[in-house]
Amino acid sequence: MPRRILVITGDAGESFECLYAKQRFEEAGWKADLAAPSRRRLHLVIHDFEPGWDTYIEKPGYGAESDLTFDEADPADYEAVLVLGGRAPEYLRHDPRVLRLVRAFDAAGKWVFAICHGVQVLAAAGLIAGKRVTAYVNCRWELEAAGATYVDTEQAVRDGRLVTGQTWESHPDFYREVFTCLG
Repeated sequence: MPRRILVITGDAGESFECLYAKQRFEEAGWKADLAAPSRRRLHLVIHDFEPGWDTYIEKPGYGAESDLTFDEADPADYEAVLVLGGRAPEYLRHDPRVLRLVRAFDAAGKWVFAICHGVQVLAAAGLIAGKRVTAYVNCRWELEAAGATYVDTEQAVRDGRLVTGQTWESHPDFYREVFTCLG
C-alpha cells in the first residue's frame, strides 16, 4: 500500500505547483490525493511576470481533477499535508473545513508543508506563530502579523515539522527537503 499525502488546493490554485506535486509524489511511490471544496475538475492558473507589469499576471493553466472534498478528507489516512499556492489560498483560508484539516495534521504531529501563498492558510489556522517561514514575498506582512518570522529565501525553510517554500521556482530545494523529512 503506498504512503499517502493530502494536497490542498482549489480553483485558481497554481497549475504548475499542483501538477508537479502530484507527479513528484507519484513518481516516488506515494498516493497524492487532491482535496478541494468539491469533487470536479479544478480551474488552475499560471502566474508569471511580464515586462511592463508591476505585479504578476494570471493565465488559465492545465486543470486537475480533485480526488475528494475537504469534508471527505481524514487526516488519519495521511502522513502529511501540503497546501499549494496560487490564488486559491486567498479564499481557502476562510473555509473552516480547511482550517480544521491543517490543524488536525499539526495536532497529530504530522508533517505540514506549504508553498507560495499556501502559507496564508497556515497563518489563518494559527499554525505559524513563533515559526520561521517563507512564502511569496507579498505575503510577508500577513505572515509577520500572524507571529511568524519571515525568511526571504528561495530555499526551503524548515521549523520543527513545518516546511515552507517561496514559489514554484523553489521546487527543487523544497521537494528535496520535503522528501528528506518524509524519509
